[in-house]
Amino acid sequence: MSPEQFSSAVLGWYDDHGRKDLPWQQGITPYRVWVSEIMLQQTQVSTVLGYFDRFMAALPTVKDLAEAPEDEVLHLWTGLGYYTRARNLQKTAQIVMAEHGGEFPRDVDALTALPGIGRSTAGAIASLSMGLRAPVLDGNVKRVLARYVAQEGYPGEPKVARQLWDVAERFLPQDRVNNYTQAMMDLGATLCTRSKPSCLLCPLQSGCQAHMLGLEIRYPIAKPRKALPQKRTVMPILANREGAILLYRRPSSGLWGGLWSLPELTDLQALEPLASQHALHIGQRRELDGLTHTFSHFQLAIEPWLVRVESQPSDMADDDWLWYNLATPPRLGLAAPVKKLLKRAADALNTGEQP
Repeated sequence: MSPEQFSSAVLGWYDDHGRKDLPWQQGITPYRVWVSEIMLQQTQVSTVLGYFDRFMAALPTVKDLAEAPEDEVLHLWTGLGYYTRARNLQKTAQIVMAEHGGEFPRDVDALTALPGIGRSTAGAIASLSMGLRAPVLDGNVKRVLARYVAQEGYPGEPKVARQLWDVAERFLPQDRVNNYTQAMMDLGATLCTRSKPSCLLCPLQSGCQAHMLGLEIRYPIAKPRKALPQKRTVMPILANREGAILLYRRPSSGLWGGLWSLPELTDLQALEPLASQHALHIGQRRELDGLTHTFSHFQLAIEPWLVRVESQPSDMADDDWLWYNLATPPRLGLAAPVKKLLKRAADALNTGEQP
């Protein structure tokens, strides 16, 4: 197919089959498209739907996001993972307000200069909400194009990435670029899926090199696999007489940056120094079922212990520590495994089990 035939086939398919009822496709603005694109990084549409609606209800404008407490932003993000996305989201909102008069710049390079916005996300914002001619190469589009041209090499390698960007630019139409961009994303999400692609329904099958070779699943070439290293930590769940749990705010940079978490210890022997640090008198303790959480670059084996706090000072001396009331929890950003462990603790405390 020529580039014109390619884009025409994609747009024809979009008119008949493309998704047009997603929440961020209604009342389209750069802000709504941007938030949805950041949420959709590493996350499936089905998961994002509820998060997007809640986020927009709480923070409907870029100004609201820029001025919101960080804890509120992280609370709304809790469970989506990759929390750097949420912190960059707020940083970008503040820059848009301070340096761009509350309006997203109508230029891909200027968009890419904002925190957390890469070339593909910038292209999506520019094409979907502004109608600008800008290519996109998110995971779904990358899969469609890599199969169509049978692109050799892992797309994470700079040389291969440049070749795919050239392909994306070549097939980009002059008109209806917003519909074309959405169609390419939809093709990858609904037909040209990672496994079991629906090639017979695809408008591009007649020109698809991978399909003609019968090697659809081979492309895009996978990243060479390495075994994930294993790490271990002990997390004490310190519960006072009111059933509140001691949490601390993690440093803004690094793993779970800015989120509230349970303390982490190398082993249970370190529990006494932690209790002394906060003048806590601790009582019985009981090990709960372990939890393994997988990050992109390692696995964390968590050993949780439910620990009874018999007495404590009237106030916490450090603003980065607080007692988290399980019955009426404050709106805080919590790491996903910590949220699971708090629920386990609540269940154990509600059934009257003693540590």
